[in-house]
Amino acid sequence: MSWKYLVVFITTPTDKGWEIANYIVEQKLGACVNVVAEVSSVYWWKGNIERDKESLLVVKTSTEKLEKLISEVKKVHPYTVPEIVAMPLMGGNEDYLRWIDDSLGQ
Repeated sequence: MSWKYLVVFITTPTDKGWEIANYIVEQKLGACVNVVAEVSSVYWWKGNIERDKESLLVVKTSTEKLEKLISEVKKVHPYTVPEIVAMPLMGGNEDYLRWIDDSLGQ
């Protein structure tokens, strides 16, 4: 089954979250980006367990925009390997889903 809509999670340094969120919306790669100002992250990096404060972006977009979203975020994101993961939306408020299409110019 192919999915039309996605929710994409992107972690960023706390001082870059709003900047990257604005870029995503301005480029019409996401209809809406929620910025969770601070999350605590624990992860492996170069053989060590790291702990950081990050911002979490929650992007509502379409499957059609995913490839471009990934490539454009990688251009402006300061991490060597940014977390950009997508999950399909199984359904939702049809009015909201149409709004996503309208906002993305689809």
